[in-house]
Amino acid sequence: MTDSVRVEPRSDGRVAVLTLDRPPLNVLDLATLAELERAVAGLTAGAAEGRPQVVVVRSASPRAFSAGVAVQDHTPDRIQGMLERFHGALRRLRALPAVSVAAVAGHCLGGGMELALACDLVVAEEGARFAQPEIDLGCYPPFAAALYPALVGPQRAFDLLATGRALTAAEAERWGLVSRLAPDGGLDAAVDELVETLLGKSAAVLALTKRACRAGDDEGPAEPGAFERALEGSEEIYLAELARTEDMEEGLAAFLEKRRPEWKHR
Repeated sequence: MTDSVRVEPRSDGRVAVLTLDRPPLNVLDLATLAELERAVAGLTAGAAEGRPQVVVVRSASPRAFSAGVAVQDHTPDRIQGMLERFHGALRRLRALPAVSVAAVAGHCLGGGMELALACDLVVAEEGARFAQPEIDLGCYPPFAAALYPALVGPQRAFDLLATGRALTAAEAERWGLVSRLAPDGGLDAAVDELVETLLGKSAAVLALTKRACRAGDDEGPAEPGAFERALEGSEEIYLAELARTEDMEEGLAAFLEKRRPEWKHR
């Protein structure tokens, strides 16, 4: 790792914090993208019991989560490598068994917004600003174009990408792009509260719940039969995997016995 991308375990190893630290705005050049991809890949390495349950993606500076991918790396001789590295990191992030949480303050622009939205949950300070300004550079963000229609609907997604408009954190929350708002200066406390809530759940069941929510990812929500296929995928995970976990058995037993569950995370 370079100083631009750091991964640090927290507490008992159940939480990993991935920090972007490339002042002043965490612009993601090719070297930083390569480090980002390696960092995310490292979070899945090793035995399953050694992997974190929650991954927090954050910036070292309150000024910006990230202002996006370096414009200099959009040239014809670099663009393919840039997309491969950037999209490789985003794919790995979305595929993590761990729950990923983006902690956003300040500017969250272009590829920075795509990085935040690749996470499962987004916590943003009220003063944060989100935008995909690529249209003003004569291009569009491929990852956002593929992901956002399912998150906000095709019209809002096209509005965002076609105009380059900026959203406040409150607007992003109303659109469904932000999970939770935090007061300015209160981001760390809000993220810590969410992380503690997640750590109180079964890691095994959280991972399966994440997979179930992604069961229809390969299809647009408006495709004929998409909901039924997504439901079938979710049911298959539930019956073939979730119902066989020790933690589902423990959760049901604890409820019936009126006690707190003791998760084994398997």
